[in-house]
Amino acid sequence: MKKVLRKILHPLLFLVVDKRTYRGLANISLLKLIAYNVRFKLASKGIYLTKNEKLFSSLKDKYKGERCFIIGNGPSLNNIDLTKLKDEYTFGVNAIYLNYEKMNFHPTFYVLEDYAVAEDRADEINNYNEAEYKFIGYFLNYVIKDTPKRITTNVYISAYEELFTPTFSENCLEGIGVGGTVSFQCMQLAFYLGFSKVYLVGFDHNYAIPKEANLERSSVILSESDDENHFSKEYFGKGYRWHDPKVDRMEKSYEEAKAHFDAADRKINNATAGGKLEVFERVDYNSLFN
Repeated sequence: MKKVLRKILHPLLFLVVDKRTYRGLANISLLKLIAYNVRFKLASKGIYLTKNEKLFSSLKDKYKGERCFIIGNGPSLNNIDLTKLKDEYTFGVNAIYLNYEKMNFHPTFYVLEDYAVAEDRADEINNYNEAEYKFIGYFLNYVIKDTPKRITTNVYISAYEELFTPTFSENCLEGIGVGGTVSFQCMQLAFYLGFSKVYLVGFDHNYAIPKEANLERSSVILSESDDENHFSKEYFGKGYRWHDPKVDRMEKSYEEAKAHFDAADRKINNATAGGKLEVFERVDYNSLFN
């Protein structure tokens, strides 16, 4: 019942949403917010008002029975041979394109959630069209352009962190839940697209906030030094903003994702080289390619 009410009241939450966390919403009228939600609600019932929803609908269960890899951005990526994923279905997020030289491929699916990343790397992301599909929430429309590769999504944003409860959506066309990490969106999209086996790599699940970093506002951190938390020191290097990761909140979301996959007789495994994420059963990365 709680989740049903959240979906019904979702447009109204934006009246009280913390604009510091979801800055793009400040430029969207309540009428337009409601219109977006109606659009996606109708699409979930088979009524498509735009090509965007029709395309998104056509992807449901398109990869049924296949496996995919969700590529995190932890430093452990530097400890595995990513070129092995070249012919696999992959999800990449945020600034994953910075790792192209080591990967030698672009992810099949690109997903973006964080407004700070969107704003700070707007030109790069707008020009990044190598992924087959780019899944980006409509609340980032003020900075991310609409392109043929982009699929605009309806993201169920929580109003305040105190009220945060991860919502895993099995019908991403209608809406996608947030979970304190863009990887939670990837897991929902993987479920919607039909993947039966999902492997995580680069999920170190361990972050250190440098003493010299500046707390810009709320939980936003402005880096003043090289990034030690990701595969590249330039990822959130000096001058780039990032959010306090809050791994406890992430784990709640991962547990929710695991419950949905398990109930559907599907599987999420952690193939990260090391790290501290133990929600999912671990598998050896190299063994997946024998």
